[in-house]
Amino acid sequence: MLSLSGELQFPYEYFIQSDSFKVKSGSTYFRSLLKTNKKYRIEQSVKMEHLAVIYSFLKDYVEFPKLNLPKNEKYASPTEAGRILREFWGLGEEPISDMIRVLEENGVIATMFRTSTDDIDAFSQLIEVDGQDIFLVALSKNKDTAVRTHFDVAHELGHIMLHEWSEDVESLTREQFKEREKEANEFAAAFLLPETPFRRDVSVYSNNLEYYIQLKKKWKVSTAAMLYRSCDLGLITQNQYQYMIRIMQKKNWRKNEPFDNILKTAKPSLLSDAIEVLLVNNVFTPSEFMKELSKEGLAMNSREVEMLLDLPQDMLKPRQAGMGKIVSLKADLSGIDS
Repeated sequence: MLSLSGELQFPYEYFIQSDSFKVKSGSTYFRSLLKTNKKYRIEQSVKMEHLAVIYSFLKDYVEFPKLNLPKNEKYASPTEAGRILREFWGLGEEPISDMIRVLEENGVIATMFRTSTDDIDAFSQLIEVDGQDIFLVALSKNKDTAVRTHFDVAHELGHIMLHEWSEDVESLTREQFKEREKEANEFAAAFLLPETPFRRDVSVYSNNLEYYIQLKKKWKVSTAAMLYRSCDLGLITQNQYQYMIRIMQKKNWRKNEPFDNILKTAKPSLLSDAIEVLLVNNVFTPSEFMKELSKEGLAMNSREVEMLLDLPQDMLKPRQAGMGKIVSLKADLSGIDS
């Protein structure tokens, strides 16, 4: 056990601990389930369990937004579900400039970290903490352009709104899983691109690829997603859609579109803000925070927690005693006339 601890750079206690939190995990929806190796899926699921424990610990000290979703569990279509959620959250029909903020304000917990494979874009999980349902959404930092982030978040919202979280996703047939992914994509497109204003924007130049590229700056949605939505709404034919997608492929725009490096969006901040509040108000020192987390059943080194929550490096690193006093003393002496 000690050898394992040393090799993996994890505290010895991590391998023998039993957590004291009442946390139950449900299914995990991976966008790339069909092509992602199972060991990578398990790795991410374990990270989500760790995240759930950290959230459970933090909520004893910090007031988080409550989960705010419509009560209706049945929708005529993914498009209807997207429209209803927009209305429920009071978003109107304007473009959404910050999907992460919208998500967090309505009680869905988000984080972003690097993954061991580029096959993983985003995934979501339902957990039960002290009898309360919480949805966690994790985004990969491997591919974190603003438009990809917006669609990934909306896609995971589609799973949250549409699908049964008690089912074993791993047991789904290929066709069943692809159907759920299609529904989540349809929801995301409808949620991000409401029909009336989007139809008005696109109808004049609906078969002009360059126009979609410029429109991307307004809607903060990828060109490919806008083409998909236009085809779904009947603004372009299937042949026109496929033709413009082929042009994008020839220009190598399927992975890196124009403006991907210019458009920006916010990163998840709910968990990092919670920890910062605790540290700034001296509820815990970084060292005390890690010790308390360990007592409650999650013994980890500070860098692992920082990466899991996308915190600034060394935010939770134990500080050397006396460093603050030295800085203060020098400041005091600077005003003394020698």
